[in-house]
Amino acid sequence: MFKLRRFLTDYKPQLIIGPLCKLFEAVLELFVPVVMALIIDNGILKNDASYVLRMGGVLVLLGVVGLSSALVCQYMASYTSQGAGTKIRSALFKHIDALSHRELDELTAPSLITRMTSDINSVQANIAMTMRLLLRAPFLIIGALVMSFFIDAQISLIFLGATAVIGLILWLVMTKSLVFFKKIQGKLDTISLLSRENLEGNRVIRAFSGQKQQKQNLNAEAENLAKLTVRVGRLSALLNPMTYAVTYIAIILILWFGGIKVDNGSLLSGDIVALTSYMTQILLAMIVLANLVVLLSRGSAGAARINAVFEVEPSVRERSSDPVTPDLNAPEVEFENVDFSYGGGDNELQNISFRIERNTTTGIIGTTGSGKTTLLSLILRCYDVKNGAVRVDGVDVRDYPFAQLRGKIAVVPQKAVLFSGTIRSNLKWQKPGATDEEIFAALKDACADEFVTDLDMPVSQGGLNFSGGQRQRLCIARALVGEPELVILDDSFSALDFATEKKLRSNLRRRKSAFIIVTQRCSTIMSADKILVLEDGLLVGEGTHEQLFENNETYRDICRTQLKEAAG
Repeated sequence: MFKLRRFLTDYKPQLIIGPLCKLFEAVLELFVPVVMALIIDNGILKNDASYVLRMGGVLVLLGVVGLSSALVCQYMASYTSQGAGTKIRSALFKHIDALSHRELDELTAPSLITRMTSDINSVQANIAMTMRLLLRAPFLIIGALVMSFFIDAQISLIFLGATAVIGLILWLVMTKSLVFFKKIQGKLDTISLLSRENLEGNRVIRAFSGQKQQKQNLNAEAENLAKLTVRVGRLSALLNPMTYAVTYIAIILILWFGGIKVDNGSLLSGDIVALTSYMTQILLAMIVLANLVVLLSRGSAGAARINAVFEVEPSVRERSSDPVTPDLNAPEVEFENVDFSYGGGDNELQNISFRIERNTTTGIIGTTGSGKTTLLSLILRCYDVKNGAVRVDGVDVRDYPFAQLRGKIAVVPQKAVLFSGTIRSNLKWQKPGATDEEIFAALKDACADEFVTDLDMPVSQGGLNFSGGQRQRLCIARALVGEPELVILDDSFSALDFATEKKLRSNLRRRKSAFIIVTQRCSTIMSADKILVLEDGLLVGEGTHEQLFENNETYRDICRTQLKEAAG
């Protein structure tokens, strides 16, 4: 929690005023037993009704002022906790958004979602309860002890003993429960992952009748979470009965020894009532402190997980935010002796060198796992090369600001991704200021105009109100809006029929952009200006379809296999 204090700098007045108001309420509460003792000793025992009424009015005044002070503290705590939570959530989202693909792969989406929601909610509750109770509860305990010393030093030793025992119980419970809360948050990550996979892959699960198995998997994780929660619940449940037991034993001892002193005349009856009231205050404060300990344990576990994300640094960083000057006479894309590895193991790409000229179409083909998508990620600088250089317009991609580099390039990923909204809002991602004419032109070239009649047509989450082929065509249209210098199509024709694909490729040739088409179909790239053939991370062929079919065995085998399948 201490590391997150930077998010509270804008709330210094609230952090001061709120706890002080609660502290003032606690001071007033400590005077209540004294006033009650005076009412008993000077009013009731002396049959002075006017004194009882006057002091009763003092009790009412103490209650009203204390309530007002508590309400101010409550407002300050709510304002601060919600404001800080908003800042933490915004900062965490911004930090996650700045991480490179490598870090996002390691942290995983379900875990990040849990940290953005559940963990931050725990921290918010922690801030609010800390402001309201962290000062009040200890002050009440210490204040009650001090006031009891003023009444009778010997009997106050009972207070000290009871407080020490309860404090030991709290410490033991806190140290044990913190471990459980960390495990619980981890289990929530797992359940979030399973839930997400089940929702996204629902059609596949049903197609293979895998509902029963998936239900068993989720139930197993839910049972593990339940067991952990029950264990920490049992541990937390010990707090109240144990603190009550210690407190009531202390009250019995106070009444026993206090009664002896009243008989001896060394204490008044009102003093016994005051001592009992102070012991009750200590009891209530300890119960509050016990619940606060549980909340702090959960909040600390959540804060640790949030800080763990903040401590992750992106492996891909901007060298400078200043725009660079591209060389318009240089190739659109150039790879020079590029090696790349996702980790410390073998290279995914080895010694890759090629050039892509402006306003040309380049096809990339290869077996599954040959490194095609990895190669595209290096152009966008989702990852940094291990050796060599990747250049766009003659400038190393590492020298570009991200916005300038990616503003030149439009991408259609393997998985068609659309966002909830409208057709218009989805197709303006490449060029926010695009006109309707530009959007309709892109839709026409992407062969999507046949099913898009209105740019305000709704798009559901993930574009699930469209078929797979329609989603692909909308993603292609999104990339074409604004005539980007380079368009990357990563296996983006897989859901299209051959007639639609042929028409779409014909439309793309009229565009003044360079195209990189990654595909599994040799028919898709036969007419490309250049074809790159990848195999096991190596560039094993480069040339036109005719050249490669004649001279490159890997490409020829791919083509012959597909032609046989088509003929068969």
